[in-house]
Amino acid sequence: MKFKMIVLGGCAMLLAGSPSFAAMTDAQCEAAFMAADTNKDGMVTEAEAGRYFAYARIGNQSFSATSMAKADFMTQCKAGTFDDRKMDAGAPLAGANSFTESQAKDRIVAHGMSAVSALKKDDKGVWRGTAMHDGKQANVAVDYKGNVVAN
Repeated sequence: MKFKMIVLGGCAMLLAGSPSFAAMTDAQCEAAFMAADTNKDGMVTEAEAGRYFAYARIGNQSFSATSMAKADFMTQCKAGTFDDRKMDAGAPLAGANSFTESQAKDRIVAHGMSAVSALKKDDKGVWRGTAMHDGKQANVAVDYKGNVVAN
């Protein structure tokens, strides 16, 4: 297995495996940072850019920083940490779901949604709740593979 070392908030982390997707380009990462840094202070906080912090948690990249400097953001972005994953056909899929409610919420937030309600796991192992998506409340579901479905 290949490992890649990245640094975020002064903490070194190892990423296992090679991603099966192409990371964003420098220009795309720059644009994402500029959009996320709403107060234009050169740092992004979880309040400004919750989806990027959620992506970092999904990737098991624990860090104590409450903000990301532009250099850290760019490193994460170029490593593919913030790239959306392809959804499996037929999602949400039934199956034994080992995600905690917090982990399911991170997946929803990483997909650009906010105001996630309390989630409940149904009898098919799918976490379900509501969230704001494109300014409207939507039903959301997270299956055992991490697929996020909103309707």
